[in-house]
Amino acid sequence: MTGVVSIAPVFDDKGTCTHLVGSVHDITERKQMEDVISQSEERYRTILDEMENGYFEVDLAGSFTFVNDSICKLMGYSREELIGMDNRQYQTEETAKKIYQAFNKIYRTGETAKAIEEEYIRKDGTIGFAELSVSLVRDAEGKPIGFRGVSHDITERKRAEAALRESEEKYRTILQDMDDVYFEVDIKGNITFVNSSSCKMSGYSEEELTGTSFKKISIPDGIEKIVQYFGEIFLTGKTGKPFLWNLVKKNREQGFFELVASLIRDKQGKPIGFRGIGRDVTERKLAEEVLQQALASLRKAFGTTIQVMVSAVEMRDPYTSGHQTRSADIARAIATEMGLPRDKIDGIRLAGSIHDIGKLSVPAEILAKPTKLTDLEFSLIKEHPQVGYEMLKDVESPWPLAQIVYQHHERMNGSGYPRNLKGDEILLEARIMAVADVVEAMASHRPYRPGLGIEAALEEIEKNRGILYDAAVADACLRLFREKNYQIR
Repeated sequence: MTGVVSIAPVFDDKGTCTHLVGSVHDITERKQMEDVISQSEERYRTILDEMENGYFEVDLAGSFTFVNDSICKLMGYSREELIGMDNRQYQTEETAKKIYQAFNKIYRTGETAKAIEEEYIRKDGTIGFAELSVSLVRDAEGKPIGFRGVSHDITERKRAEAALRESEEKYRTILQDMDDVYFEVDIKGNITFVNSSSCKMSGYSEEELTGTSFKKISIPDGIEKIVQYFGEIFLTGKTGKPFLWNLVKKNREQGFFELVASLIRDKQGKPIGFRGIGRDVTERKLAEEVLQQALASLRKAFGTTIQVMVSAVEMRDPYTSGHQTRSADIARAIATEMGLPRDKIDGIRLAGSIHDIGKLSVPAEILAKPTKLTDLEFSLIKEHPQVGYEMLKDVESPWPLAQIVYQHHERMNGSGYPRNLKGDEILLEARIMAVADVVEAMASHRPYRPGLGIEAALEEIEKNRGILYDAAVADACLRLFREKNYQIR
């Protein structure tokens, strides 16, 4: 038992102490309660000191009345230095004002405040940042006597945010200053960001473009193509190939931009939009259109010139009227069967239509002679490829017309004329022309003999395949007539 003893003396009439009177008060229960409270306080104080987050208590004036070890570590002060320290001693005037307003609101409302950001100055002068959760402390009668709070250090996060902002600002400046167009759109195709060049080249302001669907500024005929372009990027996840986008500028003029776009993903890898860079090629596109128009005019004029030449030959040699045109048609069909490019096929057709242009130099009576030619007469005929070459060699053309005309009587084994070329020395176009010329000539009527028929012509090609005539060309010709029923018109 724990007790409190009270002793008092007893005196007689003469004032002499005769004895003592005492009493004992049992306080065992009270002492046990005090020990429990002391142990509890010690336990919670240990928890507060060992926790990673800071814990503090301040009075109504803002001076520390208690801090845990984490607060001391964060701020670089000892506990003795911090107790009694006013917040204005470790905060800038601006921060102190903000904190005062936040704590004043807590005082007035009695509500706990969370996520209060605080900038503080450490003992060594460096800056730190903390996020506070603060509540009001009241006495036994409920009267406010101070504040308690938990402080979470966010210095590293704030530095990372500042670095990120600086990095974003740097790259944003680069994007804004670059001459090329840069844009970002969401998955639905709504524009979320554009740089200055995008605005300058389209005529729209950033406000007008942001939030606008890509479709609204695309020409109607091009919407499906651009949707397919972004759709392919979405499905494959790969950067798209250069794409020509035709838009309508604010002034209603059309603009052409060559774009390359890629997918934007969030942190989990989920597609959230597209980003792209583009170059204004409007001037180049318009120049190309002008060039195409000029080329079309030249082609038309060139075609007219060719037709005049064809007519001139046929007027001199009425018996072979149509030979050049029919030979050109056969040559074009063979080239198509071989899968040659469209441009090369066009060149072969034109060369075929004038391959006998050199016959203009041969006397008409020789061309129309109904009997067998003498050696001298045939030698004159054999000069027509050379003459044709001389007539065409200075003609400006995207195709080697002069050489095709020059070589159309050459043969793969070198037995042809006029230069006895063989194998790869002969242009592919000329090899095609040679087969077409023989097939048409044998199948058609001549002054000195009736037509031999298409089968005789094909037998000639088949018999001399790889000898006189190019094997691939011969195969295409035979396939054309025998399998695909091509007819000479």
